[in-house]
Amino acid sequence: MHPLLFLENPFFPPHVTYTWVIMLLLIGLAYLATRHLDVYPGKIQHVFEFIIGTIRTLIVDAIGPEGIRFFPLLATIAIFILTANLLGIIPGFDSPTNNLNTTVSMALVVFIMTHVVGIRVHGFRYIKQFLGPVWWMAPIMLPIEVISHMARPLSLSVRLFGNIMGEDLVLGIVVLLVPFLVPLPIFVLMIFTSVIQTLVFMMLSMIYIKLAMEGSH
Repeated sequence: MHPLLFLENPFFPPHVTYTWVIMLLLIGLAYLATRHLDVYPGKIQHVFEFIIGTIRTLIVDAIGPEGIRFFPLLATIAIFILTANLLGIIPGFDSPTNNLNTTVSMALVVFIMTHVVGIRVHGFRYIKQFLGPVWWMAPIMLPIEVISHMARPLSLSVRLFGNIMGEDLVLGIVVLLVPFLVPLPIFVLMIFTSVIQTLVFMMLSMIYIKLAMEGSH
């Protein structure tokens, strides 16, 4: 039985309920971390500074200094995905990211953002990348490029969903069969894969944004 079963109803399925729980949790932690900012940070402030600093470094390394303007979006997605992935490790809780509705929603945000960025940087010349280097190749290149770009949100959403769903299933089976010390290595592995899947989603998002900013060559 889910600990938050009393909150579930047809209008708020489990992944929606847990999404709201995670958002409220992160808001609360952010408030505690920023309520009294000190030169010598406390534990919560130190953890948040480490996470934020790491994400900022990854963005600058992948996109460049101009990537800082995408920091709020990418950091929000990364912190939410990591928290959602880790929530599923707690027995009785579900990861919102083991539901396609959650992963597709985030993938669509990234997908739309990349093309908005491309149009803002290049104007309507951005459309030329879909048509190929010469005009007579347009009928061939256009469907290829469209399919390639449409595959991006599919890849982002299905990869994250599949991995987290698989983790939750494995954990449920292991805990059911051997509910004592044996699941501990599984917990360690799940924490590792949760971090990796967060990094994969974030890195692919940054690559797509960078490609949109560079345009076609």
